[in-house]
Amino acid sequence: MRASDADRERAVDVLKAGFAEGRLSQGEYEQRIGRAYQAQTHGQLQAIVADLPQGPVPQSFPAPVHAVVPQTFLPAPPMPSRTNGSATGALVCGILSPMTWGLTAIPAVILGHKARAEIRRTGEGGDGFATAGIVIGWLSIAFGLFFILLLVAAAA
Repeated sequence: MRASDADRERAVDVLKAGFAEGRLSQGEYEQRIGRAYQAQTHGQLQAIVADLPQGPVPQSFPAPVHAVVPQTFLPAPPMPSRTNGSATGALVCGILSPMTWGLTAIPAVILGHKARAEIRRTGEGGDGFATAGIVIGWLSIAFGLFFILLLVAAAA
């Protein structure tokens, strides 16, 4: 059977691997490469690479040694602190204040100050919620007063 260019390239690859592994000398490698490119049949190619392995030679690696790692006993991570309920209420009231035309702004401010005092006393979480409730509440009150002043000025 006639050899194709791809068959010749595969034979040349086997020769390159044999040369790289030290199985062929420089002169023998060049001679066989020339014969491989001139080969017309599969039989001729097979004769050129018959004494070389057809793939990578498997290498034996030593078995991996697994070091015994002692298990360390670490303390459990601390539980997150409980969020203060008044702080959550302050934030909810503050967020709802624009939708209720400022009706929940005053409860947001009151709950926010109450929550901050409880948080300092008990160490609970939620200081950011309380502060946000206070800020949003005061802003809603300020906008409400500004709106009322605009109405009074427009009526006068």
